[in-house]
Amino acid sequence: MSNRRIFLQQAALIGAGVLANPVDLFSKPNQKVGLQLYTLRDQISKDVHGVIAKVADIGFREVETYGYSLKGGFWGLNIKEFKSLLKSHGLKSPSGHYNFDPYLGNNNLDSLKENIEAAQGIGQKYLTVPYLSEPLRKNLDSYKVLAAKLNQAAILARKAGLQLVYHNHDFEFKDFNGTTGYDILLRETDPSDLKFELDIYWTVKAGKDPIALFEQSPGRYVMWHVKDMDKTDKSYTEVGSGTIDYKQIFAKAKLSGMKHFFVEQDVIKIDHFQSITRSFQHVKGNIL
Repeated sequence: MSNRRIFLQQAALIGAGVLANPVDLFSKPNQKVGLQLYTLRDQISKDVHGVIAKVADIGFREVETYGYSLKGGFWGLNIKEFKSLLKSHGLKSPSGHYNFDPYLGNNNLDSLKENIEAAQGIGQKYLTVPYLSEPLRKNLDSYKVLAAKLNQAAILARKAGLQLVYHNHDFEFKDFNGTTGYDILLRETDPSDLKFELDIYWTVKAGKDPIALFEQSPGRYVMWHVKDMDKTDKSYTEVGSGTIDYKQIFAKAKLSGMKHFFVEQDVIKIDHFQSITRSFQHVKGNIL
């Protein structure tokens, strides 16, 4: 009976147009707290084994990587070694931030393929564009060129079993006569092939409402970066210590399409491990 009841509920919603967009309203948002390892960039470059152990001990169960290179691997470990290190501490990495400048700026397909192979090797699902260097984002025409290149990269990622994702800062929301670069990226890329990782801090700093973005493009924001905004100077602070209402935002996780989220803090004023512990405990204890 319960399966039949769920089926009838879904059928009614489809009939009303609620499920016209591919958002699973009956799935439970991910409860695993992740960490973007860029938060610990100074520490992990010196002691990757120790940092990963501490991250796991705090309670994080997922990490998002950054900084991979063919020569240096992941902080001196090759793909197989780093994957083994994560596994030994009960960690998984669903997403990685990879350098896309050689591809987006110079059409270097080899660099894109190297990123794809690294993500596959770690067992990641999401191949994430972390940042656009300034020459790539001069005006709306620049963003239109980027959208076309992202469409191409997304197809290659899909063929490799990966999902391409774009991570924002605040500059994408710069206004160009009523339109933003972010508008272009949303409109001129395939919604199935390119998803978004919403950095909630940067979105709020740009004067935008994350929930309004979810409502405009439901199901497209498969990942979030979760960091808070200081009450006095609008810099970074631990989650729960600032002004961003994360309870309200997490209440819209299904609408967003969020599958994973990562605590991140670009600049930390206290001990780094104390900082991520505070953020972890607030998210786990007061939000989820």
